[in-house]
Amino acid sequence: QVQLVESGGGLVQAGGSLRLSCAASGRTFSNSYMGWFRQAPGKEREFVAAINWSGGSLYYADSVKGRFTISRDNAKNTVYLQMNSLKPEDTAVYYCAAGWTTSWALPKSYLYWGQGTQVTVSS
Repeated sequence: QVQLVESGGGLVQAGGSLRLSCAASGRTFSNSYMGWFRQAPGKEREFVAAINWSGGSLYYADSVKGRFTISRDNAKNTVYLQMNSLKPEDTAVYYCAAGWTTSWALPKSYLYWGQGTQVTVSS
């Protein structure tokens, strides 16, 4: 059974930092893209960041560029999202996802999803 389990969410003040983790299990994730998406109440799920298998290609939404960093440790089947300089508008449920296409910004491109972790940024 494939599982993606996010952790690391929480409540933080504006300007603070959080590090999200996503542990994958249940199959090989070789050659996969791993992505982070977020969804705020009443809004559609939006792309945040993605990383290819080698870690040599990184992609970010404009809204998080320069503040968030995605990375992965393939030996641990884990992907991370370091979030710095957090803003209240970053408040959302954050989801990690795994896929094998290069359309890394589209939710429909990902085959497996985690259950999500809440990030709340207070002003």
